[in-house]
Amino acid sequence: MNVKKLNMPPPQVFGPVWTSLYALMGYAAYKAWTTGAASLNPNTVQLTKQGATLFSIQLGLNLAWMPLFFGLKRPIEATAVITVLTGVTGYLTYVWSHVDTGAAWCLVPYLGWLGFATYLSAGVGHLNNWDFADKERKTKTSDTGSGMDKDYVNKAPEQK
Repeated sequence: MNVKKLNMPPPQVFGPVWTSLYALMGYAAYKAWTTGAASLNPNTVQLTKQGATLFSIQLGLNLAWMPLFFGLKRPIEATAVITVLTGVTGYLTYVWSHVDTGAAWCLVPYLGWLGFATYLSAGVGHLNNWDFADKERKTKTSDTGSGMDKDYVNKAPEQK
């Protein structure tokens, strides 16, 4: 049985998008930290430290989502994590808007992507009754030695 999926971008889009998003996130963190830490306003310094904590939390949540969704096949937990991740990132954007508006604007594309990813996570979970356990099937390992021997997408089985 295959995982039912929503319309989503082709796989080759994800690499460049995530590379761009991580570059923007890194630049935003650098910009907020250098601006805020150099401020003479204690409130700005406090917001900068709060933003650094939120930034670390969102990185951890970001890291947790993929193994939950793809590795452990836990769509309910993955959707909960990405929903919290989106909220934390939204609050981080708000906090950084008080430190450096440019840093906050750098997070806007990431927020948009997280919104889309939340839709995909919840949508695929819902379409599959929140259970991916029986959706995996073995495929032929490619000659490249990539080790990609499982398939979770809605493709017709290979014909011999």
